Amino acid sequence: MVLDPELDELRREFLAEAQGKVREMQSTLAGGTSRESLERLAYIAHQLKGSGGSYGYERISAEAAELERAVEKGATEALEEHVASLGAEIDRRARELG
Repeated sequence: MVLDPELDELRREFLAEAQGKVREMQSTLAGGTSRESLERLAYIAHQLKGSGGSYGYERISAEAAELERAVEKGATEALEEHVASLGAEIDRRARELG
C-alpha cells in the first residue's frame, strides 16, 4: 500500500467537515421535521453521498444514500438512526486516519 500524505490530509479535512455536517443534521432533527429541515437533511446527505465516494469512503457514501432515501420516502421515524449510523462511520474513518 502506497502512503499519500497529501491525500490523507484531504481526507482528514473531508472527515472533519463531515463530522460538522452530522452535527448540523442532529441539530436540525432536534428542531423537528418541517419541510425545510427535511430539505436541508436531504441536501447534506446528498453532498456526503457524492463526496464520500470521491474520497474512497464507500460506506459513508452508502450511509448518506440511505439517509437521503429515508428523507425522500418520508420515513421520519428512521432519520435519527440513519444520522447516527452515518456519524459513527465518519468517526470510525477519522480515528483510522489519526
